[in-house]
Amino acid sequence: MEMNSKVSIITPVYNASGLISETIESVINQSYKDWELILVDDCSTDNSATIIKKYEELDNRIRYYCLECNSGAAVARNKGLELSTGRYIAYLDADDLWYVEKLEKQVNYVNENNAQFICCDYEKINEDGSKLNKIVKMPKSITYNQLLSNTIIQTVGVFIDLQKVNKKLLVMPNVRRGQDSATWLQMLKNGVKFNGQNEVLAAYRRVNNSLSSNKLNALKRTWYLYRGVEKLSIFKSIRCIFGWAYHASIKRIYLKNKGE
Repeated sequence: MEMNSKVSIITPVYNASGLISETIESVINQSYKDWELILVDDCSTDNSATIIKKYEELDNRIRYYCLECNSGAAVARNKGLELSTGRYIAYLDADDLWYVEKLEKQVNYVNENNAQFICCDYEKINEDGSKLNKIVKMPKSITYNQLLSNTIIQTVGVFIDLQKVNKKLLVMPNVRRGQDSATWLQMLKNGVKFNGQNEVLAAYRRVNNSLSSNKLNALKRTWYLYRGVEKLSIFKSIRCIFGWAYHASIKRIYLKNKGE
């Protein structure tokens, strides 16, 4: 193993007091122990800070930072990236969960396959944590143009080796929506290779009032990604939005989890 084998986990937090403990516990329980969890508070108005600081006192791998003003997930994640000290970068939103071997299996995968940028399969859970028995499987590989029409990569499963990827490529554009997809596109556009890791290692929580739960908002967010961030032509944007709509509908026809 390399001298620096630490995983830096970046978690933006905003009013997550009801779920943040479960999320943090899923990191503490990882079989892989060389990690730091950087929780960046986007000026929460609930007691998220109090909960996080209690964990910070108990485990020196947990670090709390609060932004000066509410700035959005992109700014929060970029601050976490700036504060990170690990070889590997992983993202975990404040309401999602990792399974026990997630980090261990991803570290092994990138080293055994000389991979740069990976995402594992993940399953959907309800807001109360109950399983929907539905999984999203990653493609073995994906290109920039393919990702434009199929924004399947999810932050909960992303894992990046900074010995192979320039850290500057992980700096997210300062937009309120779609900054994660824009970052994956940014990496692919600059020659970074993607590998899909076909193991279910994480759970993505479907929160009813989340940005992604509203289909119209998702459509607007994706259109802005094409036109406002990627600066695609109107014709290419229309072509991509049809591809996006098709893949979004396919993704909702989830494979039943049969313990495969």
